[in-house]
Amino acid sequence: KLLRKIGLSGRSFVPMLIGFGCSVPAIMSTRTLSSERDRKMTILLTPFMSCSAKLPIYSLIISVFFPRQYQALVMVGLYIFGIICAIIYALILKSTKFKGEPVPFVMELPNYRLPSAKSVVHLIWEKAKGFIEKAFTIIFVASIIIWFLQTFDAKFNVAESPEQSLLAMIGSLVAPIFAPLGFGDWRVSTALITGFTAKESVVSTLTVLMGGNAELVSTLFTPFTAAVFLVFTLLYTPCVAAIATVKREMGGTKAAVATVIIQCAIAWCVAFLIHAVGLAFGLA
Repeated sequence: KLLRKIGLSGRSFVPMLIGFGCSVPAIMSTRTLSSERDRKMTILLTPFMSCSAKLPIYSLIISVFFPRQYQALVMVGLYIFGIICAIIYALILKSTKFKGEPVPFVMELPNYRLPSAKSVVHLIWEKAKGFIEKAFTIIFVASIIIWFLQTFDAKFNVAESPEQSLLAMIGSLVAPIFAPLGFGDWRVSTALITGFTAKESVVSTLTVLMGGNAELVSTLFTPFTAAVFLVFTLLYTPCVAAIATVKREMGGTKAAVATVIIQCAIAWCVAFLIHAVGLAFGLA
């Protein structure tokens, strides 16, 4: 009943629950939804569920900037804030693009039997094989691109330092976009770009660019801008494997590109709003 109030069917609960683990299988699991409307709407809302790949980002930033007694509260707060943003976005979608009522929740219970070990192993292998073939190839290609940009400079010579690499150059061009959010340093922009490949890359990139000392991240943020950064990483575009899955499930590049743009726009607007409020109250 709660999901119906925001325009979803009860079956949408499972994909979004899986989204807290990984967005790729969560998006694929929307195939169980009988209504095309409910399926597409669930796919668009799933990235708001904070996947486990973002945990390294949360752990690093929270451990550096927040007192120990508040760290668990901040972590839980991020998950709850993502759910709240998903609810607001769902209400917007319900009244605009996805007007109409969701399909009533009807669950057909089959005869349950204990499966054989052979059939379980076969099923796991088939699912894992499909994931590796479709998702890993995308991640592999994207990783090569990031490695190339991080290794060579503008003259295609091996960069003597990360600051001279093509990736740093791109990060410097993108940095002004994040300046209104309170973190306009090119190293932060570079980390967010690599995070498009895999969210864990944000932490590894920051560590590399800070000379291998993760604690130096404290020089890039204040406690307040660190909180804004956490909100942005919570909401901005999911990894390239998830986007590839969106493309396949929603039937086209247009939907995948739209998802990236919308997620980034929402993340920027929410982070900007929080930063503006912080400035007004003298928190920044």
